[in-house]
Order: sequence, then structure tokens, then C-alpha cells
Amino acid sequence: MTEALFLADLNHARVGDEFTLGGDEGRHAAAVRRIRLGETILISDGAGHAIRGDVTSVDKVSVTLRVDEVLAADTPTVRYVVAQALAKGDRAELAVEMLTEVGVDRIIPWQAARSIVKWSPEREERQAGRWRATAREATKQSRRLRVPIIAAPMSTRELALFAGQAAVTLILHEGARDPLPQLSLPPEGDVLVIVGPEGGLTDAEITAFEGAGGHQVLVSDAVLRTSTAGVVAVAQAQALQHRVDKAK
Repeated sequence: MTEALFLADLNHARVGDEFTLGGDEGRHAAAVRRIRLGETILISDGAGHAIRGDVTSVDKVSVTLRVDEVLAADTPTVRYVVAQALAKGDRAELAVEMLTEVGVDRIIPWQAARSIVKWSPEREERQAGRWRATAREATKQSRRLRVPIIAAPMSTRELALFAGQAAVTLILHEGARDPLPQLSLPPEGDVLVIVGPEGGLTDAEITAFEGAGGHQVLVSDAVLRTSTAGVVAVAQAQALQHRVDKAK
């Protein structure tokens, strides 16, 4: 049986400690997930650390486990950052969910020129909160120990400035000539993937990102939805990076 993962502050828990999971996560574990005595669960701080142990007691609002193991995820040398254009409906949140599952480190909401959805200052925190909640749930579902950071929304100008600081910037575009797997990826640093909206990138946006050192790349012989293009690109880049690491 797959071990359930929950998110909480670990309070420097050590092997042999008793740890009680309370709050919303504790209620969810006890009342929704129906965690039982003796069941092994994971609790992560969302920043790369976790504890594993058998549940020793359960009530209506919390579960307690004995800490049998303290875990730590490897610190990545290559960090994947995805600038996700705002999209209508649940497209953007679906993208956040899948990007979390493949292990991206940071997701940037991007107000592209052709994004139908606009985040007004009044709606910005609420919408970003939905992205953060989606990322947390996807982290638990995929049993990852790190929750990706949902950054503050960026304009095209701000994103171009950020791209200039990345180790490499990949601009997903159906008109590109170079397939992503033909590129050379850096051994460390930020790999920025820019995903446009359903209406595509404008010439001005491409010019801005290329001016910051970005490269147009293909990830498919078809035009992908904004909700799937990013995860396909990251998966290809990860596979490419894995081959490079094995060749060292």
C-alpha cells in the first residue's frame, strides 16, 4: 500500500520521537483519509525533509506517529523554473498540478499579452492562493518532499529580466527549428521554461526573451495546450539532464 504523505512543520523531530499531526492536515488524515493505528505515513515540511513512522494513536482531529526514520531529499544542482501564462478555466491550475508532479522548483504566473485571464490587484492573492493550494495537494499526491514555490506574478518585462539571470531559458514555440533534446543544458543553475497562453506568443514577447538569451525550442510535432506544454518540456529536459549526468 502506498504511504500517505501530509505536510506540516516538523519541529526538528528525531528518530524515536512521538509526533502529533494536528490542524487541517491532522483532521484530514483522521477523518478523510481514515488513517488507522499501525499504518505507516510520511510527514514532510515541504522543503525537502520528512519523517516516516507507524501511527500510534488516532482521534477525530489528529494522528500521532512514532518517528522511525528521518528523510531528506537530495539538493538539486539544476532547478527547473516554469513561467506559466495565465489561462482561462482550470487550464493553469492543471498545469500547476502536473508541473508539481514532475518536480519543478518554482512556478511563475505570467501575464502574457494574449492571456484572456487577467489578474487584477484585487484578485491576485486569491488566484495565487489557488495555485499554492493546487501545488500542495499535488505534492502530497505525488509523494514529493518539496512543494514548488509559487512566485509573484510577472509582466513580460519582469520575466525577460529574470530570464537574463537563468542558466538557460527555453521558449516553447511551434515555429522553432530546434527540438529541445538537441540543446545542451547546463550542469547547474536555473533552467527557465516559458509557456505561452492558448493564443500563443507575440513577436514582441519572443524578441524580449531572445534578447535576454532565450532559445526557441520544439517539444512536439503538434501544438500543445498551455496546460500540457510545460510538463512535456520539463520531462524532456529532465531526461536530457539525466543522460548528461550518467555520462559524467
